[in-house]
Amino acid sequence: MNVPIDPTVMLLRSFRLATMAGQYEEVMQRAEKEGWSHRQVLRNLCEGEAHERAQKRTVRLLAESGLPETKTLSTLDEALLPPKVRRQLPALIEGGFVERSVNVLAFGLPGRGKTHFLAALGRELILRHSRRVLFRPAFKLVGQLLAAKRDLRLEKELKKLDHYDVLILDDIGYVQQSREEMEVLFTLLAERYERRSLLLSSNLVFSQWDQIFKDPMTTMAAIDRLVHHSIILEFDGASLRVKKAGAKPPEPSAG
Repeated sequence: MNVPIDPTVMLLRSFRLATMAGQYEEVMQRAEKEGWSHRQVLRNLCEGEAHERAQKRTVRLLAESGLPETKTLSTLDEALLPPKVRRQLPALIEGGFVERSVNVLAFGLPGRGKTHFLAALGRELILRHSRRVLFRPAFKLVGQLLAAKRDLRLEKELKKLDHYDVLILDDIGYVQQSREEMEVLFTLLAERYERRSLLLSSNLVFSQWDQIFKDPMTTMAAIDRLVHHSIILEFDGASLRVKKAGAKPPEPSAG
């Protein structure tokens, strides 16, 4: 025997309030039993809908972010971070820098934890603040932009990237661009300037960025845009991979 569906449940479904519709009977039974007011009933239903939607949004944001699943805050050994970097982590997790369109620039030799730090930070911005975050190795994103330019859809691709509150550009120091590749990277930096946050890691200090942009004027212009509103993190010291392995770094050769 089919039980007729409550008209209110049907209305909730028509309004695409699936969680409220699913919880309606249970909430109404509890409300009658405990003597809830109409306001309490409505609030309980709305809170359930809001919670479910927030959870689904978080799952969706994580799925589209491209963040490495293993590089999280729980797997980040904060004790191994440089003291200055460790002290800045709580403030960065609060996410205020995103609202101000401030960049976070992480510098250091390979193996110092830059990528893990930025990826963990990006994940926390999603989990705690529902920010749209995209993580991409620099060479992949540059290739993506270059392909878009060749197909005459660079502007469309840049607009897609503009939807992200935070763009994490990993290992920019490994990108050895041609002039055409350098131009699309510079265009990206210029587009996000003072509008969206960029998290960037590099094994090259600014004085070596002529290896990336080739042209001195373009190099200075790119650095100026990045640094104007930025937080600079220096990942100095020994390699974290060496520390975790419990080994000493190899001695430099005499030759």
